Amino acid sequence: MQRLPPNQRLKTDFPVLHFGKVPEFDKKTWDFRVEGLVEKTIRLTYDEFLALEKTVDVSDFHCVTGWSRFDNKWEGVRFRDIAKLVKPKSNARFATIEAEGGYSTSLPLAELMGPDVLFAYNFDDKPLEPMHGGPLRLVVPKKYAYKCAKWVRKVVFTEEQEFGFWEQRGYSDSADPWKEERYSY
Repeated sequence: MQRLPPNQRLKTDFPVLHFGKVPEFDKKTWDFRVEGLVEKTIRLTYDEFLALEKTVDVSDFHCVTGWSRFDNKWEGVRFRDIAKLVKPKSNARFATIEAEGGYSTSLPLAELMGPDVLFAYNFDDKPLEPMHGGPLRLVVPKKYAYKCAKWVRKVVFTEEQEFGFWEQRGYSDSADPWKEERYSY
């Protein structure tokens, strides 16, 4: 099976790319919220989030700039386990992921419910470094990494898909690395 999508090159290091500065993390004030079209909204402290059922997943990571990294070991909470807690309403079809610094992205629930989609807080058996999205990062292995929001703080379940930070700037909303869906034009 081919693991490297078209026009990607393999990297063994983990390059750091993001817009803006790396936010400060204060465990005492940090929270994770889920709202929108759900039966039950939640607000969790960092320790409460870490107490949720965890999973470990090893997946490949593909950056829209043309590099991929294989066999990344992520530990965190599956998106679908968060969805079970809040019980999305029947008209919820998408989720907008909001992060520090005004960053956001949106994905269909059908894609977010995959077993490999995590809110990760550990990487390679260590706490996820802030430059790589710690304390909490969304990991969606089947998408380009701009769909894998760093510094996640909130999930909003919606009926319609919202354009996120990069999608508003011309990047593809579907972001499939196997189809090279890099840009919306």
